[in-house]
Amino acid sequence: MARDTSPQCKQCRREGQKLFLKGERCLTDKCGVERRSYPPGEHGRGRQKQSEYRVQLREKQKARRYYGVLEAQFRTYYAKASRQPGITGENLLRILESRFDNVLVRLGFAASRRQARQLILHGHWTVNGRRVNIPSYQVRANDVIAIKASTGAESVIRDATELTAQVPPWLQADHDSLTAKVLRQPERREIAAPVQEQLIVELYSK
Repeated sequence: MARDTSPQCKQCRREGQKLFLKGERCLTDKCGVERRSYPPGEHGRGRQKQSEYRVQLREKQKARRYYGVLEAQFRTYYAKASRQPGITGENLLRILESRFDNVLVRLGFAASRRQARQLILHGHWTVNGRRVNIPSYQVRANDVIAIKASTGAESVIRDATELTAQVPPWLQADHDSLTAKVLRQPERREIAAPVQEQLIVELYSK
């Protein structure tokens, strides 16, 4: 299964802001953006020419890295969003937010999307009573998410719940029993991603 194995702190530095790819580490002084607030590479501290295309490309790359999606899959999501009724940019974010790995992070059951992906691949979670081991699985309204019985990852998951301050209103979580329910699809104002989706739409519309 394809996945991005590049250094995560360099990804945040390239985008010039914290994407919280490493969970708790991003909240400490060890964060790469805190230590070196310039882009990685030999010319990272040099002046970079700004253009409309560059701004749009960086926004697309930021969204892709924030959700941990590779280029081909991101393009597939955009094509699907463009065919749906409504605003394409909002449809795209709604699809990305509904990924199973992202939902676990929003619920507080994983400290980062990479950790969520690993927990899913190892079969620690069920949806509606059935084991789901696909990180890109799209959750739907009224889906019930629960930890698999007698899993060995319960302590890791409970540690992650301590980092969560608030669960978005489109989700419902019970951190004691480690269960959750998807109440509905998220609205744009409820999506906390640091992304300007209109720039992505402009990039793909060229």
